[in-house]
Amino acid sequence: MKKIVVMGRGGTGKTSFVALSTKYFIKKGYEPILLIDADPDQNLAEMVGIDLEKEGLKTISELIVEMLEERGTLYGVPPSDRLEGKIWKEGLYEGEYFDLLAIGTKWVEGCYCLPNDALKAVLRRLIKNYELILIDSPAGVEHLNRRITSEVDDIFDIIDPSKKSLSHVLRAYKIIKEINILFKNFFIVGGFRVTERFNPSFEDMMELEYLGKIADDKTIEEYNLEGKSLLEVPEDSAAYSSVEEILKKAGY
Repeated sequence: MKKIVVMGRGGTGKTSFVALSTKYFIKKGYEPILLIDADPDQNLAEMVGIDLEKEGLKTISELIVEMLEERGTLYGVPPSDRLEGKIWKEGLYEGEYFDLLAIGTKWVEGCYCLPNDALKAVLRRLIKNYELILIDSPAGVEHLNRRITSEVDDIFDIIDPSKKSLSHVLRAYKIIKEINILFKNFFIVGGFRVTERFNPSFEDMMELEYLGKIADDKTIEEYNLEGKSLLEVPEDSAAYSSVEEILKKAGY
């Protein structure tokens, strides 16, 4: 089993990278695959051609709200125990090539503790059924302390050409080390807006490996604008070809 986390600031092309990576992993014969949309923006399902609402499915956060409305409280019984059956039945999309699970937006004011705890508990039982788990993380670094998964194989941090993005890499790497998230590789990938002139020496900074950039590709922009699945982009598209090369460099 391989667990991959993709992170980065908003607008770097993080979710597009996850969707194009999914296309690559399907092509390479990885199965079964589980996609986890941990980003509150919930764009991943659409980018891989899934309409959760039409499928009659809900996010974990929506299931928690539903349970609160039905029972008034979650006190006394571990939420994950109550939720697991509902997540299997009403929250997990099961497709031909991959399954998908979304955590959703904040369910009440305050912290994300309850949906995250429920997701962690269910994941412990769920992930052993999959060969590959691909997680689309929220933008920023706050989510790292939620520790949705504490042991992964590869982390891909998608950057844009800005000082803030470089600072994000430094903070993320520091936090991951401090809270003891175990990982094998921490890779850096340039987003769509990164140019060839932007080539900082990450190896000198932290011994991190820069794998290259996602090619700027009007096809991806058009597919996203039209709500079309990125799994359907031609294999000769510049963006897909660049993601393919990046994943090959990472050992896939």
